[in-house]
Amino acid sequence: MKLQLALDLVNIPEAIEVVKEVEAYIDVVEIGTPVVINEGLKAVKEMKAAFPNLTVLADLKIMDAAGYEVSQASAAGADIITILGTAEDESIKGAVAEAKNQGKEILVDMIAVKDIAARAEELDQLGADYICVHTGYDLQAEGKDSFQDLHTIKSVVKNAKTAIAGGIKLETLPEVVKQNPDLVIVGGGITGKEDKQATAREMQTLLKQG
Repeated sequence: MKLQLALDLVNIPEAIEVVKEVEAYIDVVEIGTPVVINEGLKAVKEMKAAFPNLTVLADLKIMDAAGYEVSQASAAGADIITILGTAEDESIKGAVAEAKNQGKEILVDMIAVKDIAARAEELDQLGADYICVHTGYDLQAEGKDSFQDLHTIKSVVKNAKTAIAGGIKLETLPEVVKQNPDLVIVGGGITGKEDKQATAREMQTLLKQG
């Protein structure tokens, strides 16, 4: 299990400062959608330049023009690029083909997908590298979580790795660990803490213990 730090509400200098604190305990750093909207793919480029040994994920949430957008994120240094599970199959295929061409990976975000099992099975066949269950901010506010959806996806996929995102904190991490996803994505559960390094260290320890 790998730990991904999601950076959503920061500018580039702040993002680099946060990653410096926790670099030793994370495997992937995510340039979140709000950062990409505010700063552009320059944020991906600067993060990769600052931390060449970390895997960098660009959370573009692609919906269309997938091949082109993947090529641009790849050129900026992204190792993993996200596309929405609700996108057309042709867009998924385009993203997967371009990522393979560039030696990168595609993470499909299942936010707002209604039939999780059926779509996960299709995405698995379309060549997604990761399928990610994701409870967005707006549903987290209503007390929803992704644990059941993760279980569903793990029961149907044969090739893709699995990921989980949305409101994961140190307190809820043991429940996530039980389901053994390949990638655990944490945002505010680390960035909102006073001692980010200690929190990331503790989370990484839990993941390693499995």
